[in-house]
Amino acid sequence: MTNLLVWPVLVPLLGGLATLLAPRLANPLGLACSLATLGAAAALVVVFADQGPMILALGGWAPGLGIALRADGLSVALLAMSSLVGLAAGVYATGYFADPDVRGRFWSLWLLLSAALHALLLSGDLFNLYVTLELLALVAVALTALGGGRAALEAALRYLTIGLLGSLVFLLGVTLLYAGYGTLDLVGLAGALRPEPVAWVALSLLTVGLLIKSALFPLHFWLPPAHANAPAPVSAVLSALVVKAAFYMVLRLWFDVFDPALTQAAANLLGVLGGAAVLWGSWRALRAERLKLLAAYSTVAQLGYLFMFLPLLLALPPGPSRDVAFGALVLLALSHGFAKSALFLGAGVIQQRAGHDRIADLGGTARALPVTTFVLALAGVALIGLPPSGTFLAKWQLLASAIETGQWLWLPIVGIGTLLAGAYCFRVLGHAFGPSDRVGAALAVGGEEIPALLLAITATVVLGLGAAGLWEFLALGTAFDGGSR
Repeated sequence: MTNLLVWPVLVPLLGGLATLLAPRLANPLGLACSLATLGAAAALVVVFADQGPMILALGGWAPGLGIALRADGLSVALLAMSSLVGLAAGVYATGYFADPDVRGRFWSLWLLLSAALHALLLSGDLFNLYVTLELLALVAVALTALGGGRAALEAALRYLTIGLLGSLVFLLGVTLLYAGYGTLDLVGLAGALRPEPVAWVALSLLTVGLLIKSALFPLHFWLPPAHANAPAPVSAVLSALVVKAAFYMVLRLWFDVFDPALTQAAANLLGVLGGAAVLWGSWRALRAERLKLLAAYSTVAQLGYLFMFLPLLLALPPGPSRDVAFGALVLLALSHGFAKSALFLGAGVIQQRAGHDRIADLGGTARALPVTTFVLALAGVALIGLPPSGTFLAKWQLLASAIETGQWLWLPIVGIGTLLAGAYCFRVLGHAFGPSDRVGAALAVGGEEIPALLLAITATVVLGLGAAGLWEFLALGTAFDGGSR
């Protein structure tokens, strides 16, 4: 059954080639491949739940010599989210791009991005992580430029430039590790690493490179223009998935490879940067004039919460408390992914129907687009952290872990960040329910609204009520250290 690890990568890769060769059939081919990718991810979830961690050595070469694919609860959960968000964004995109040539380019690039992301999530060695991260970033830049216009091209160029800088720093860390330990296999590195200068310098280089790509404050300046000016389905994918890939690598490297070399001071530094991201991103979102720009700055803030978990996880001893905190971290990442993709798709509906996404001019949206307004409200519930969303449970556990470890700094940051999130979400809804006819007459439910609605329901209801199942799923163990977390 380990051969299942290949299909979430192979299916979108072949689908991207097919849409490139037959661009006029991009919509049916793209949707079929997205459905098949979701089916492969679902099969992997089922098999993992039954058998636990899986390892596949491609070509029969032992890990360390050949390419190894490894799947555990973290990678499979993120892969399932990627497949669901990708399908929803694809369904939305079928009616978003009117130009057949642009539609064909979108599907080819999106399916290639999906293949790169899934390969990254399943990679078992550092070099393949670097290669897939680079491919992911380059395709994301091309998708950002699909929006056309000066602003989109400038944002894409800035994205490319900053991404290449992060790649260079990351590659220096990879080179140093190979020179010091003679292997790039994650399991082999985990067994060889010691708390020594080569490990500390390599960890610093790898982390800085990934912080640039994950847009952690103050390295976030490239993200808002890129996400705000990209086409709506692209923005949804970038916010929900692409920035999560860099954070996934931080999490994987820190706790599965570099655990012997970690220090609480380093984790505290990332936590402080995460807290600053929460406050600054939320404040800029509150002051944003456009809905997509608000969503982009909200992404900066929500990523900050993820990094605030790192000092807590390091301070907690292995055991139930750490397992619960880790599950809350994954739950927050999944909830944000579904909620933010729903928010961007909802903003895209408004932009297409009204011709703009200016928050001050959203009056009448609740009357003209009631389903879209409901999507914005549900996404807001998840972003604020109100029950029954998964974010509520994740933030609750963040506060509980902070109290348990005596890290009191995170409590006021979570409180202020939550209030600011409520302020910018209710600001949007306040304008949407305002009296105006600028959005147009009342319209019937459009097909493009359904994917956004399903994503918002997943973030607020499914993950909130099914959170216990996620914790059990993650507790099945990891294929990167041979044990359970």
